[in-house]
Amino acid sequence: MFNLKTIVPLAVGAALIGLVANAGGHTQNRIDGQRPDAPELAAYGPHEIGVRQIELVNQGQINILAIDPAAEKPATLPTYDRALTVEVWYPAGTGVQGVTAMKAFIRDGKTEVDLHGKAVRDATPAEGTYPLIIVSHGYPGNRFLMSHLAENLASKGYVVASIDHRDSTYRDKSAFGSTLVNRSLDQTFVLNEMARLSGEDGSFLNGLVDVDTTGLIGYSMGGYGAVITAGGGVTQAAVDYAWGSPHGTLGVHLNGSDSHNALPDPRIKTAIAFAPWGLTYGFWDAASLQGIQIPMMFIAGSVDDVSGYEPGVKSIYQGAVNVDRAFLTFENANHNAGAPMPPPAEGREVDADLGFAPYDHYADAVWENVRMNNISQHFATAWMDQYLKGDADMGVYLDLVPNANDSVWAANEDSTFKEEHTHWKGFANRTAKGLRYEVLKAAE
Repeated sequence: MFNLKTIVPLAVGAALIGLVANAGGHTQNRIDGQRPDAPELAAYGPHEIGVRQIELVNQGQINILAIDPAAEKPATLPTYDRALTVEVWYPAGTGVQGVTAMKAFIRDGKTEVDLHGKAVRDATPAEGTYPLIIVSHGYPGNRFLMSHLAENLASKGYVVASIDHRDSTYRDKSAFGSTLVNRSLDQTFVLNEMARLSGEDGSFLNGLVDVDTTGLIGYSMGGYGAVITAGGGVTQAAVDYAWGSPHGTLGVHLNGSDSHNALPDPRIKTAIAFAPWGLTYGFWDAASLQGIQIPMMFIAGSVDDVSGYEPGVKSIYQGAVNVDRAFLTFENANHNAGAPMPPPAEGREVDADLGFAPYDHYADAVWENVRMNNISQHFATAWMDQYLKGDADMGVYLDLVPNANDSVWAANEDSTFKEEHTHWKGFANRTAKGLRYEVLKAAE
């Protein structure tokens, strides 16, 4: 039986302690940490970075929270205008200066903190047009949870739009059914809005975004949404769950339905799903996973007890038989593998309302946050550059000995590599440990 109380504290978690500096007596929660042992592609790119907040409204959406699941299904389902706050990171013009702190609430939904990165608030955009990446958090979460990855990718020539999913943030977390129905719909709505704004006079996004070349990154319930958006419609059993979305409203994503068949968007070329939730609760089966239409990378911890590992995330990876896909595993990491930013310093004490420290929502017992973030930045860069920019040179970073522990460092005195050298590309000697990277091609 589905136990929502188990998922709530964990469903968007993260890795261990972050990079916290103390400057002038004020705590700084850094999202831009780069360890000395970070893999090559984790490094920030050549672009300076801007960040802006935009407000979007998806009108006339079914109001899941206004439906009484215990009452008879109404003849007409209630609707509302669904407001979404979106944070946009983008390449900025040279020499930009200004505020680099971001205000964000942490897991307790009460404490507002400053996050510090490299992006300058409201900076003038750079010249040029850049591929779009949409970022989708877990339940609960917010648009800053993967800010380390959003900012990093923006520095490499992407416009990154990270969504605050209504009814699913730290501040407004509500019935789970709303998240089940709306996660994928939010993702496609934001894509359409970014397309509108990219052609709107007066918008800072005018001419900046190539929406026809879009990638999607989701974590936990954001990963669930990414699987659906990629074409993986849900099962009838998922639609019928009494604890799920009331009165069959999840049927909009039912595998084989007209509404779901119309959902996948050809502008979305690829997706990365961190710890996508749902397989262990029967939301997909072999037939529905065959509907995934775009290349995908899956990332998970080998002891994930929220989304499950095998069965779980690995089963989704194996079941997407009609596309090329990859699977990165952090050995002995739990659900908080690679996606969330380092835990804010203000969340280290137990919160009486939560019953745990907000820190636990971000932290992993084995892996350190910045280490995992750097690894995620490295692989996300290689994957998105290959599929969104057509950069064939990225292939060498994705053609790896499956078990990093089996790779061999073999260098000559002149630093050239010997024939037996199989060490993971981009990782310094002795730093590719505790990881697995597996690949399956379409029809495998």
